[in-house]
Amino acid sequence: MSKAPGSGSAPYYQQQQQQEDPRWKPWMVPLILIASVAVFIVEMLINNCPAHPSPYGGCVARFLHRFSFQPLRDNPLFGPSSSTLIKLGALVWDKVVHQHQAWRLITSVWLHAGLIHLIVNMLSLLFVGIRLEQQFGFVRVGLIYLLSGFGGNVLSALFLRNGVSVGASGALFGLLGSMLSELITNWTIYSNRAAAILTLGFIIVLNLAVGTLPHVDNFAHIGGFITGFLLGFVLLPRPQFGWMHRHDLPQSSQPRSKYKPYQYVLWVVSLLILLACFTVSLVMLFKGKNGNDHCHWCHYLNCIPTSKWSCDSR
Repeated sequence: MSKAPGSGSAPYYQQQQQQEDPRWKPWMVPLILIASVAVFIVEMLINNCPAHPSPYGGCVARFLHRFSFQPLRDNPLFGPSSSTLIKLGALVWDKVVHQHQAWRLITSVWLHAGLIHLIVNMLSLLFVGIRLEQQFGFVRVGLIYLLSGFGGNVLSALFLRNGVSVGASGALFGLLGSMLSELITNWTIYSNRAAAILTLGFIIVLNLAVGTLPHVDNFAHIGGFITGFLLGFVLLPRPQFGWMHRHDLPQSSQPRSKYKPYQYVLWVVSLLILLACFTVSLVMLFKGKNGNDHCHWCHYLNCIPTSKWSCDSR
């Protein structure tokens, strides 16, 4: 889960873009927000806390009747029970691997553990997604969102075998990753490059650092970020300015290529790495492999134990 503004670009670039590229009207990001809220309402409707007494105490906000929340000891995020989330498609390693319910790698992206979880993720989506959809359109941004959520869940399932995982955090980190690769692949367009990459880098590092705290699935964050980062090179390159102005240039000055050579190299390399990562990860997952057996220090990426908390309860 993360809240992040855009990567920041120079006024010159913004003026040039407004003249050359029509800005898409964002509708996919608001639609995702509406769908996520609707799914959460369905979660609470099916959960029906008053009809299922909990050993942790009474329901929270009982005036909401069947939409009231589970006791805070059961769910501190003001949401449904784990059994309800599992029923609706939460990510559970055993069900994905042994019961062949691979669809949970997708459905869990649309579920949220509670009202707080939903609000934080949707605010993050608005901050990050609106800007990207305006500049690149709903198709490319939608692909990054969905594939990053899927990639985050695959990595999470490889390393975390216990517990229930839901949420759009992996997809949101994918959008952050694509913003970084978009900055790199369109490097020559930006004039204030250092400030842009430092700002975005700080946001990414800060959010990944928060992911090392207990009860946060940082593997989903990392998997989503890597997927989005690679997809950004594939889906978000911009044509060089010379190509955009080719009709106003003399024949001798016409650009030979729509994209710069390094953009083509990044496109090919990133696509190959992405396909290889997905293939290896999915084969390992459905063979029941435990990622921790092949990376004995990786668990520190998800939680760093201290005297203040333990990572064993995750």
